[in-house]
Amino acid sequence: MLRFTVVRGGLGILAVRRTCVSPRFSHSTPQSNIRPINKVMVANRGEIAIRVFRACTELGIRTVAVYSEQDTGQMHRQKADEAYLIGKGLAPVAAYLDIPDIIRVAKENNVDAIHPGYGFLSERADFAQACIDAGVMFIGPSPEVVRQMGDKVEARALAISAGVPVVPGTALPISCVHDAQVFAETYGFPIIFKAAYGGGGRGMRVVREYEELEENYQRAYSEALTAFGNGALFVEKFLEKPRHIEVQILGDKYGNVIHLYERDCSIQRRHQKVVEIAPAFQLDPHLRNRLHSDAVNLAKMLFSGHNGDYMVLLLGPPFISPSAHIDRIFHYQPLSQKQPFFELAALPDRKSERTKLPGNTDGRRK
Repeated sequence: MLRFTVVRGGLGILAVRRTCVSPRFSHSTPQSNIRPINKVMVANRGEIAIRVFRACTELGIRTVAVYSEQDTGQMHRQKADEAYLIGKGLAPVAAYLDIPDIIRVAKENNVDAIHPGYGFLSERADFAQACIDAGVMFIGPSPEVVRQMGDKVEARALAISAGVPVVPGTALPISCVHDAQVFAETYGFPIIFKAAYGGGGRGMRVVREYEELEENYQRAYSEALTAFGNGALFVEKFLEKPRHIEVQILGDKYGNVIHLYERDCSIQRRHQKVVEIAPAFQLDPHLRNRLHSDAVNLAKMLFSGHNGDYMVLLLGPPFISPSAHIDRIFHYQPLSQKQPFFELAALPDRKSERTKLPGNTDGRRK
């Protein structure tokens, strides 16, 4: 999904997030290795697990739920054809992060593919690799793509190599507060510290003057370390009061990419979205068309050959700051799919690897 943020006065891209479909949709996967998906496990719980189960049922695919000891009575367990306990003796969240136990359940019960949902293991390259090593399809990007797009600094580099103008920022994670001071002397305040290996508004601190550098650096580092297990930070020029607009993108293995319109996510608290509106209100038609076009074009340039969602934040005047974050599918996608009437959870689970997107240019289902 390409997520665009618009500022009065121009456009630019601030973050890249994408959802991909299984390695079986990759150009590099030999045709002989393709096999139909007859049973899907969702390594998640709650709403997203239920949506995937519903989509699989409509496609004639058998479903498998996993649950922690604390989630024995949760609805997602009841909605699947089969359900198995994972993470015995672990806390609720830890149970859904128990990769060896999830893989064990999948292999013991002849699961063909695992859908990670969002959150939990959806951004873990080691989980994607563990699925592949176990001979189970991973409904998501390749481990390498997960790793690349989970690294915001590398995502910036990818956008730059694709010819996309970016918000001024450091080319590498900073090693000390002095690096941030040098950056501020070059580009001026305000600046923002960002976690290099995480998102969701954590590990982010805005700095408006020199006296605030040391304290905010330490706070951002500590928060990133606690949340993501890695305190690495990078620095960008901070742009005031942007309008945050996201464009939903869908692609297939043939290199076709379409958009499914946009959402306005400008109402936020602590860098986290509170209210989302689709379509974006009071948006100039020419600007809307440019957002859609840029989203599709950038997705084709950066992610050709991978099915899924892309998210880019557009900030102006025309700068793009890709802070890549990778998820398979998002909690706000039901809002997007109301516009073109796609069930997004179903699309990655197609039994035929020959599934091809329509060639329409406006993203609307014909």
